Amino acid sequence: MVKFSKQFEGQLVPEWKEAFVDYWQLKKDLKKIHLLNNNGSTNNVNNRNKESSFSCTFYTSLRKFPLFGPQRRKHGVIQVHTKLGQTLSKGDLYETELLEHFADTEAAAEFFALLDLQLNKVNQFFRTKEKEFVERGESLKKQMEILIQLKAALIKQQHDKGTSSGQNTKEDESISGTISCDEESNKDRTEQEQDIENSIDQVILDSPRLSELGNSTNIKREDNKSKSSSERVINCQGKSLKIHIPLTNPTRTFSAITYLLRDDMINQSSKKCGPDGRKKLHINRTKLKHAEKMIRGAFIELYKGLGYLKTYRNLNMLAFVKILKKFDKVTNKQVLPIYLRVVESSYFNSSDKALKLADDVEEIFIKHFAEDDKKMAMKYLKPTQKKESHAVTFFIGLFAGCFLALLVGYVIMAHITGLYRPKSDTIYMETVYPVLSMFSLMFLHFFLYGCNIFMWRKTRVNYSFIFELAQTKELKYRDVFLICTTSMTAVVGVLFLHLTLVAKGYSYNQIQAIPALLLLVFISLLVCPFNIIYKSSRYRFICAIRNIMFSPLYKVVMLDFFMADQLCSQVPMLRNLEYVACYYITGSYKNQDYGYCMRTKYYRDLAYAVSFLPYYWRAMQCARRWFDEGHKSHLVNLGKYVSAMLAAGAKVAYEKEKNMGWLCLVIVMSSVATVYQLYWDFVKDWGLLQCHSKNPWLRNELMLRRKFIYYISMGLNLVLRLAWLQTVLHYNFGTVDYRITGLFLAALEVIRRGHWNFYRLENEHLNNAGKFRAVKTVPLPFQEVDEQD
Repeated sequence: MVKFSKQFEGQLVPEWKEAFVDYWQLKKDLKKIHLLNNNGSTNNVNNRNKESSFSCTFYTSLRKFPLFGPQRRKHGVIQVHTKLGQTLSKGDLYETELLEHFADTEAAAEFFALLDLQLNKVNQFFRTKEKEFVERGESLKKQMEILIQLKAALIKQQHDKGTSSGQNTKEDESISGTISCDEESNKDRTEQEQDIENSIDQVILDSPRLSELGNSTNIKREDNKSKSSSERVINCQGKSLKIHIPLTNPTRTFSAITYLLRDDMINQSSKKCGPDGRKKLHINRTKLKHAEKMIRGAFIELYKGLGYLKTYRNLNMLAFVKILKKFDKVTNKQVLPIYLRVVESSYFNSSDKALKLADDVEEIFIKHFAEDDKKMAMKYLKPTQKKESHAVTFFIGLFAGCFLALLVGYVIMAHITGLYRPKSDTIYMETVYPVLSMFSLMFLHFFLYGCNIFMWRKTRVNYSFIFELAQTKELKYRDVFLICTTSMTAVVGVLFLHLTLVAKGYSYNQIQAIPALLLLVFISLLVCPFNIIYKSSRYRFICAIRNIMFSPLYKVVMLDFFMADQLCSQVPMLRNLEYVACYYITGSYKNQDYGYCMRTKYYRDLAYAVSFLPYYWRAMQCARRWFDEGHKSHLVNLGKYVSAMLAAGAKVAYEKEKNMGWLCLVIVMSSVATVYQLYWDFVKDWGLLQCHSKNPWLRNELMLRRKFIYYISMGLNLVLRLAWLQTVLHYNFGTVDYRITGLFLAALEVIRRGHWNFYRLENEHLNNAGKFRAVKTVPLPFQEVDEQD
């Protein structure tokens, strides 16, 4: 049977761990009481055996009298007092008074003081979170009412347009208003077009159910002088509404630019207005769909939060019951019934606001987002985790064995033919080996990601929430391992077949296309539109790469800059991909002219770009985050990637020129970049090297119990960061070809990045836990605008 402490730790919400009952500390206090009771009973036997039995008999008899016995026991062993908190938000506070003598009254008093502290903490946290969720629920209900009104009015307007036959029909004012076409509409709006963070439509609602949003229909455009001048706020005489759709991807950004330009062209001249100088303003149907999607996501996140709150209530209640039972067992007192009545009547257990709100959310979601199908609604509100199949484990082992067997055969064949020696077959090493190197680095990185997922799950790091992954579609670590073993089995198998054909005497003209076909197959699988082979994960990967390439144009999320960091460690893989693409696209494979690309100026310039691009994208993400958030730390982080760009450029130039001047520049730039990166790794990304921490040179909160692992990790990261010294030392492993050495060093960088990933997410998780963030805060589309805005 699993101990309750492990069950409790396994079921609690990781980000709210500090807000739960400190069950482990209460157990430690109970152990102290238990040890004191045992020592006290032994001392009583040794020290009080000389006392008169008359005193014991007299005390026992005295307790039988009503004056001392029943009246004292009427209140029980303890009495819990209730007092008002200093503020209304804290509610009632509880304080326990001991009415009977304990073996060690001081230890018991400390136990109940801690127990009262935990009860007050749970009540306060529950009250705060409940208030937050209830306010969010009320806002969502209003948003839902607005959405229903707008959809109904839009349908009515379309119906009127279809039946009017060119006649002027009276349109519903709930979705259209009037705007003044005066000189202000022709003013220069450069300030508004510079920042396109949000795309906003203005709507006037005159529905009786939503009268609080204003009844005025006379509105005019004004330049927004505030910081968010790009929002194109339309002021009105009363109150108005704007549709706020965040630009979370490049598609929305470009559509927003197009919408702004089109809107400016329409309103450029006042001649296009009506005879009264006014123009009808309509809802954009696409934005209304986006608004509906945002509201649906907000309801899902709210329901998830309410589920966490229910788990919080149940687990804490069970923890109080368990610890009180243990106390009764240790002290032989009857404390459980007395204190449990207080716990049951406390706010966190008696309040039903969250339960009612959860029922309301279910009802609204079923009615408006699931077409009255409860089963369909529960797929969104309570997604079930897919069961882990034993077949996945079987195929992981099968393909892992096949991969090892093929790899051993490939190495033996390569050793026999002498391909990896310095004076080996140059054509093979220049054409086929880059393909093997590219796939090896990519799937090594992917394998380390699977190891990270395993460790994140083991240490309760909520990586799904941090990356905003769908729980039903995210890759589990076994899925990642299956993809890696299957893919590398196919890669090594094809290359082993190719090497066998080379050894048998086949000409390169006949078999040169095999590596290219292998690459095309993997690219085809990546962009395959059919729902096979983890389509949702492939699509999300492609979207992440697209978002990285358009980094400055929209808000950067955690997954995007995490993926951009991975690309910074895969520059050798990108260089190999560039070479292989050039070799086959230009047709050089037909005559084995592997030096053609190296002689081409465009290729050499592209090599600089490939070395720069990952760091450039990451620097642009830092610039965008500074622009959005205003934190100077993002500018400091941008400097780190600029230094890495300079070091990478110096290295590429040195590989080309091979003179002392470029070598000195490589040493200087790489040294500066390494120191910069080490500081950022340890202090910012890992949150370590805190001299005032309770853990020497670590942070206060650690996910791993063994502290020495952090010190070893810092030393390992330092060593792996110095891999660039190979550029200066030119050390080779015996007679091994220099390309093998380059692959080994590139693999070390990939390993360092995989090692970095765990601590990066650990620090991010602790930041979320410090702010008790367990669910996403989805922005709401409809925002009320006052006349003063």
